[in-house]
Amino acid sequence: MQIGIVGKPNVGKSTFFSAATLVDAEIGNRPFVTVKPNQGTSYVSAKCAHEERGKMCEPQNSKCVDGIRLIPITLLDVAGLVPDAHMGKGLGNQFMNDLMMAQALIHVVDASGGTDFEGNAVERGSHNPCDDVRFLEKEISFWINGILTKNWGKMSRQASLNEKGPGEALAEQLSGLGIKEEDVKAALNEGGFSPKPDDWSEDDVLNFSSIVREKSKPILIVANKMDMGGAAENYEKMKQEFPDYNIVPCCSEAELALRKADKAGVIKYIPGSDDFEILNNELPEKQKQALEFIKKNAIGKFGSTGVQDAINKTAFELLNLIIVYPVQDQNKWISGKGNFLPDAYLIREGSNALDLAGAIHTDFIKRFVAAVDCRTGQKIGKEHELKNNDIVKIQLSN
Repeated sequence: MQIGIVGKPNVGKSTFFSAATLVDAEIGNRPFVTVKPNQGTSYVSAKCAHEERGKMCEPQNSKCVDGIRLIPITLLDVAGLVPDAHMGKGLGNQFMNDLMMAQALIHVVDASGGTDFEGNAVERGSHNPCDDVRFLEKEISFWINGILTKNWGKMSRQASLNEKGPGEALAEQLSGLGIKEEDVKAALNEGGFSPKPDDWSEDDVLNFSSIVREKSKPILIVANKMDMGGAAENYEKMKQEFPDYNIVPCCSEAELALRKADKAGVIKYIPGSDDFEILNNELPEKQKQALEFIKKNAIGKFGSTGVQDAINKTAFELLNLIIVYPVQDQNKWISGKGNFLPDAYLIREGSNALDLAGAIHTDFIKRFVAAVDCRTGQKIGKEHELKNNDIVKIQLSN
């Protein structure tokens, strides 16, 4: 599962990425600092199931800190996007190619209004961040439109002749963008398009591109730099203008500072928490003031820095992921090696027991016999739909 971190240059994308992953991405106050995509591991967080048994878990594929299970997910920080990127402006072609295999996008926006469309620093408040949301939507939609129209004549005629409808042909044309046939069919249904694409107008193709973008690349907005003047007003403006979007207030620089201080043993901090504990009372006065500023102007105002909240909302609300714990012993909730609740998997809501088996190992699909709900002891079949926090034993043939 991969989430793309996107936005125009100089809005704090790489800071957000570094704060979420502790990967040292290059950070700077100038456009196009990020040229090659940075890839790193972040974590989705949720309350761990081990507390039901009053026994500490023994994670193998994830982590657990103070009862919070941290499950790995891949983040990709790509080159900044500028207007007309779909025509190759700036690093547009590279940007689009890098982000298209992501299942969801986190759009980092400078909520203070201090950067123009090109990512250049301007007077704070002089740029409307709502315009950034619209232009990113437009650029991705136009990119998809460009891919579709490359061989539109031949492809649309073939799609129009398909008795099953145009979904399969359109999906094949868009497969290189990580767009699935189910997304294409959902877009066709929602837009009420003619079943014969060779009858579509140019506006129809662009409208379809916009809808399939929404289905295949859901976007969460991070209103970054919320500790700066004017950001609070712009955040409220974005919420009013885009009521259907998940918009998360964020101070990514604060999160990065807290994560580094925690790693250095200066504080104790769990990502996403509404507080932290200072472990070293002999800190230099400047560092104490910085931590107090974060506590007052980031965590104190918004409940967290917003970085972990953005990742969790993307995973659970945009991608509709659930957490499932596979075990080998249904009574003791342990693996074959005796580890208690060793693994936690992120799978799509609506996934069944067979899907979980395949997520563990592709060979398990062929060997699947049945599964057991470890809380109830009930045997479940391969088509049984799993729920969030289920603990499941997969039974396999030899």
